[in-house]
Amino acid sequence: MSEREFAVWAPRPDRVQLDVDGTLHAMERGADDWWRATVSAGPDSCYGFVLDDDDTVLPDPRSPRQPDGVHARSQLWTPTAPPQDWTGRSIEGATIYELHVGTFTPSGTFDAAIEKLQHLVDLGVDFVELMPVNAFSGTHGWGYDGVLWYAVHEPYGGPDALLRLVDACHALGLGVLIDAVFNHLGPSGNYLPRFGPYLSSGSNPWGESVNIGDAGADEVRRYIIDCALRWMRDFGADGLRLDAVHALVDTTAIHILEELSTETDALAAELGRPLSLIAESDMNDPRLITPREKGGLGLTAQWDDDIHHAIHTAVSGERQGYYGDFGTLETLAHTLTHGYFHAGTYSSFRGRRHGRPLDTATIPATRLLAYTLTHDQVGNRATGDRPSQNLTAGQLSVKAALVLGSPYTAMLFMGEEWGSSSPFQFFTSHPEPELGRATAEGRKAEFAAHGWDADEIPDPQDPETFTRSKLDWAEVTEGGHARLLQVYRQLIALRHNEPDFADPWLDHLRVDYDEDARWIVLHRGTSAVACNLGDSAVTVPVTGEVVLAWDDPWADGAGTVVPGHSFAVLRTQVR
Repeated sequence: MSEREFAVWAPRPDRVQLDVDGTLHAMERGADDWWRATVSAGPDSCYGFVLDDDDTVLPDPRSPRQPDGVHARSQLWTPTAPPQDWTGRSIEGATIYELHVGTFTPSGTFDAAIEKLQHLVDLGVDFVELMPVNAFSGTHGWGYDGVLWYAVHEPYGGPDALLRLVDACHALGLGVLIDAVFNHLGPSGNYLPRFGPYLSSGSNPWGESVNIGDAGADEVRRYIIDCALRWMRDFGADGLRLDAVHALVDTTAIHILEELSTETDALAAELGRPLSLIAESDMNDPRLITPREKGGLGLTAQWDDDIHHAIHTAVSGERQGYYGDFGTLETLAHTLTHGYFHAGTYSSFRGRRHGRPLDTATIPATRLLAYTLTHDQVGNRATGDRPSQNLTAGQLSVKAALVLGSPYTAMLFMGEEWGSSSPFQFFTSHPEPELGRATAEGRKAEFAAHGWDADEIPDPQDPETFTRSKLDWAEVTEGGHARLLQVYRQLIALRHNEPDFADPWLDHLRVDYDEDARWIVLHRGTSAVACNLGDSAVTVPVTGEVVLAWDDPWADGAGTVVPGHSFAVLRTQVR
């Protein structure tokens, strides 16, 4: 036992008491509305705060650990220093692997994920991106309904196991990114409004907005930034994926993302290794990834759904919803060479102009992430079906070639590399029956409004929905799955080993296509990625040495014949 200072920002209550291992202690309020008390506590003591006359012990908003869930007392936890021999790596031009800890392995823990890291090394990816691992209510879920952002979800193994996973990744040369959600709080276990004005009067599709611009916002902004820095400083993460930053409505002169990028760069200098911030945004606003000295917010990169939409619709033929403006090879070629499709142009899905042009001469393509699917693009489908459940293996290989053969930073979603047959469905485990029912009924109603049979929509609260979404690792060595995996490995190796594929500038990318013949070619220096999106063989007007292909192409007098639903990477000139 030793003397320890406890502190909590709580401007709303008139009295705050500290509970340490069941004993109450008075706290003193400072002029800054922080309450403090110094008491004797053990290294793993459990504690919480009692507000006013309500005798409920509430967890610490900055809780370091929640061993008994988000409704229980917090527990003291001191991080061990991360190993100092990891010098980090940049995400620009890298290949990132997004995974959900709970469904990545049968047991769904950090330690179980460690056992699969060699697969990722053999695949050739550079970074692991973990879907949210902050503390949320229930045993399993996507993690985007977190309520104690500083704590690690205990069913995954808690903070010590997360440290083990990060250390294991670094030992194998893999960087680690963590998905952080700062735009809303979950519906179960959110006690923050009882302490102070953490929420604003606004709202977004997921609930009440976080207060980053109203009265009291300074401390809330500090709460967010300190949490972000904690993942990188205390857990050794190499960066964050910032969820739905378009929902961070900031009316102040210095946007919170600019503030965060400034402090992240300072921490990177202190630690002596690169740290990255990747935004998820549907705004198509290049200011996110424009350097601060040029008037931007200074983030490292952002997800680019336009690239996904352009590739997916061209290959699959789907056109519903937000896919409506995509689908042609002209659209695909334009998006691949300009970064955004909607750049001050009319969006039929939104019913207005959308986006802003990207200056391709000053912003490299590596600041945009390209992908064939993400957790959103699978899990937010009515039944959570993957492209692999609807497309041929050849079509999957074409999508992979377009992403991995492009100059963008690439991202895969777990299991994509072998065409996993497991869906990734929306699942929850809310302990409150009424919240569980509301979630399930809301999900069914949402898709029923778009023409789906409500009976076909999986119940998020059904444990089988979660179980169905786990990867089946036995598939990795099976026939067609193993063949697709080998092609993914070879495509990623090209990104690492071929100088043509390291060029980050869109101004150097040339794309040819034939809308009727259904072929498209990405010219990367002396290399060409020729893709046939049709089901019959076509002659592509490119010749050269075949470096890699899905089905065997052959030369004829007019160029190279590429079989249906296939691609070929050609070396068109001798170096």
